[in-house]
This record gives sequence, C-alpha cells and structure tokens, in this order.
Amino acid sequence: MHAIAVHGGAGDLPPAERTPARESDYHAGLEHALRAGQAILRAGGASLDAVVAAVQALEDNSLFNAGRGSVIAANGECELDASLMDGRDLRAGAVTGLRHVRSPIQLARLVMERSEHVMLAGAGAEEFALEQGLEPVPNSYFVTERRSRELDAALHGAQVGIESVKGTVGAVAIDDHGNLAAATSTGGMTAKRWGRVGDSPIIGAGTYAANDCCAVSATGHGEFFIRAAVAHEIASLVRYGGHPVVEAARIVVQDQLRRLGGEGGVIAIGRDGTIAMPFNSKGMLRGSIDRDGRLSTAIDQAVRTGRVSQSCEK
Repeated sequence: MHAIAVHGGAGDLPPAERTPARESDYHAGLEHALRAGQAILRAGGASLDAVVAAVQALEDNSLFNAGRGSVIAANGECELDASLMDGRDLRAGAVTGLRHVRSPIQLARLVMERSEHVMLAGAGAEEFALEQGLEPVPNSYFVTERRSRELDAALHGAQVGIESVKGTVGAVAIDDHGNLAAATSTGGMTAKRWGRVGDSPIIGAGTYAANDCCAVSATGHGEFFIRAAVAHEIASLVRYGGHPVVEAARIVVQDQLRRLGGEGGVIAIGRDGTIAMPFNSKGMLRGSIDRDGRLSTAIDQAVRTGRVSQSCEK
C-alpha cells in the first residue's frame, strides 16, 4: 500500500488566471508532481524520496511559488525556504533565506543527512550548499515576468495576498513499508520584508511526519500557521486524541486556524494511507494518488479525477 498527495498553494486564482488553458496548466503541473513521486513508490522506494521528487517537480515549474517562479520580496530579491521530515525516526532538515540554491528541498535534505543540524539559514546555508557540491544560480533565475508584475502591484498599493498569489508547495506520502514523510518548499509572500520567515521551514508548523500518526504539509498565511503549530497540532490530535487524520486536519484548519484569522490549508496522510486535504481559503491547488490508485487534482471545490494503472497511465 502506498499513496501520495501534493499541494501547490492556497487561495483563489486571480481573474486573469481563470482561463481554461491556465487551469489546465495547473492540473498538469500537479499531476506531473504526483507521478514523479508515485513512480518511486510504485517501484518500492521510500516515501522520503517520493516527497522530495514531487516537490522538486513543483520547484521547477514556474507556475508555483517555489524554486523558479517564487514570489519576490520587497527588496526585489527572491528568498526561498524549505523543510522535510522522515517519519521513521523524526529526522528533519530545513533551510531558510536562500537566494542562490535552485532546489531548496534538495538542500534541506542534505542538511538532514550530512550535517548535525536541523535548520540552516541565509549565507550559512548557501555556504553549506557549495560544500555539498550544489551549483549556485543567480537570483534572477527565480524571477518571472508574472512575479515582477505582482511585486510592482503590491508596492504600489494593490492588494496582493493569500487570496490572489499562490504560496508554497508540498508533498506527503506513505510507502509500502508504512513509512511516512512530508516536504514543503516556498518563495514566501509577495513584497514580504526581507528576512521574513514563514511556517514552511519550521518543523511542527508547516511540516511534520511521524510513523505513529501522520504526515502533514501546510500552505497559507504562515504567521498564523506558526502560532497554531498547525502540522504538529494535527499530529497530536491523531497521536494523543485518537482522531482519524481527516477529522484532525479539519479541526485544526476549519476551527482552530479560522478562529485566529488564518487562511490556508493542509495536505495530510495517515498511517493507514487515508488522505486529508482541507482548506478554509477560497481554493487550494492540490492533488493525490490514493492507496487504490485513484488520481485527482483540484483548484477549488471541483475535483478532476482519473485512475492510475500499473503503467501509471490515466
């Protein structure tokens, strides 16, 4: 039994992007990430490898706010964050404030596997990337014309926020050995103050995985997700409260987070392979291949479904 879910950010597509062609591009991007992760799981691979592959596919897709296509801070620079967690032994790695690392989730994994630390930031993280042989890219690599327009609009007083700019990508998975993993990557918020850190690189807020309960990756207004320790709160409701993962995720996203005024959602997967994808924003880019091989992707309430065969074809 294996399963995987991904998200590409919470909020509502702006009117200019509510075209059939653009919506089709989002569905295709989500499906490509799902298939990248599912190919590893189908071959008997580890959930950790699967979530990294899925997130890297989203980082390389300029439609999403992670890697290339990240939103731009107020100082005109892209600053990227990421984290991942292995549910087998609670190992974790995180990076924040990156400006020259093409795949933040790759570096987060290297922090977990090749250092004694959990989180590295800024220049120290980038020096570690060089030591690990990662080739730096110019900050301009991440910038797209679309993100430049969004920054210009935000700096001139237009309301560009969680409901109009997609934020964060992530993946959760369970493999055939019952191991859970979660990964999250982001460019943050448009026109954020440089140096701002959201929930994505913070274990327990934006990312959490443990084999005795569930794996969670979050997306939304990060300050609220930090305050509510969203990912760990869901895990605690499963672990100590005995709640099914679907109910635990609903309680945190629809009740606890909403009371704080926080918008967004999560993807979560339980140790039985059950997938939860609740959100309290107008929409959430999301998709899954469940334990029965059913593939679905969605932007808002409408869900596009298909079936994955052994050859991974619809």
